Amino acid sequence: MNVSILDNDLYKFSMQQAVCSMFPRAEARYELIWRRNIPTITGKMLAGIGSRLNALEDTYLRKEEKKFLKTACPFLTPVYLDFLEGYRFDPKNEVEVNIDNENKGLKITVIGPWYRTILWEVPLLAMVSEIICMEQNDYEPPWGMEKTISHAREKAEVLKNNKIKFADFGTRRRFSTEVHMKVTKAISEVAQDNFVGTSNLLLAKNLQLRPIGTQAHEWFMYHGATFGYRQATELALKHWSNVYHGDLGIALTDTYTSDVFFDSFGTFYAKLFDGIRHDSGDAIVFTEKAIEHYKLLSIDPTTKTIVFSDGLNVDDCIAINRYCLGKIRCSFGIGTNLTNDCGANPLDVVMKMVACRDSGKDWLPTVKLSDIPGKNTGDEEEVKLCKKQLNINQLS
Repeated sequence: MNVSILDNDLYKFSMQQAVCSMFPRAEARYELIWRRNIPTITGKMLAGIGSRLNALEDTYLRKEEKKFLKTACPFLTPVYLDFLEGYRFDPKNEVEVNIDNENKGLKITVIGPWYRTILWEVPLLAMVSEIICMEQNDYEPPWGMEKTISHAREKAEVLKNNKIKFADFGTRRRFSTEVHMKVTKAISEVAQDNFVGTSNLLLAKNLQLRPIGTQAHEWFMYHGATFGYRQATELALKHWSNVYHGDLGIALTDTYTSDVFFDSFGTFYAKLFDGIRHDSGDAIVFTEKAIEHYKLLSIDPTTKTIVFSDGLNVDDCIAINRYCLGKIRCSFGIGTNLTNDCGANPLDVVMKMVACRDSGKDWLPTVKLSDIPGKNTGDEEEVKLCKKQLNINQLS
């Protein structure tokens, strides 16, 4: 099976470089988390996941892929690209990656140095999604490939006609690699300049698209567990800035709620970062908070951007874009509903960092609160501690 190391989202590589630079001795533990509708895993599914997992052993950064990254991602340093060239997944190391299917409930755990384990999340989620969804649907998109592509083209046309800037964020919950690739290609042909890129580096390379991505929740979660929740957000922004010096300037806002984020997003960072990403909670309420925050800091909101990425569909994008018009710039990262909308029910599964530590020290639990209580993740007692320290009053 020919697998590319670039079949992954950009933010995993940008964070890996930051981890190598700032926290080379840190260790992490990740777990697969089913939010709801846990599927029954058959023996055939488990075998398929195992086969795909083992295929990652032969994955490495090829010369032409390294050349692509040098051009498309100039913020990735020569030192890091040389490191990535020598990086190898180790799927047969059961300490690093372990799959368990007791009681028909698939569990996957990844443990090891953070700079190594950070690349596992997206490939694991993608392969789990593909294997399960394809077997549940007899290995074909329920609508068929032609209708699936036609449906995506229609959505792209609507988004283009409404002058909406949008990108593909669909790797982690895709129906299949083939559907993802063909639909993304069709969308890029229809939407043209309105389709600003994809989070998937392999698709960006093969389709000549711009790779999109910065950091994910785990960057802030590590800082919360290691340095304390009160200073986690500001330290996470500071360390990111130390690595990228203004590049990759979209900051994720909801790890410990957007209110806590804005309290730490002072004038220096608000001016340095090009904008912010919304990933949970009411988008309009968030937009108003962002606009008021920029104004409070005497920053013109129309010079900044909000990237919306919270389970969006076309109607959501149109409504939010209309509200932002003339007030603040906006762009949209759309996942399953754009590039993997083929008639199948997508899995509701994530993979999150659940603990971290410096080498040789005790494990520390990590948590994510978000702006929706139901999306909180982590140890229940640690979540309560985090809320108490940050004076957050959520119902659950």
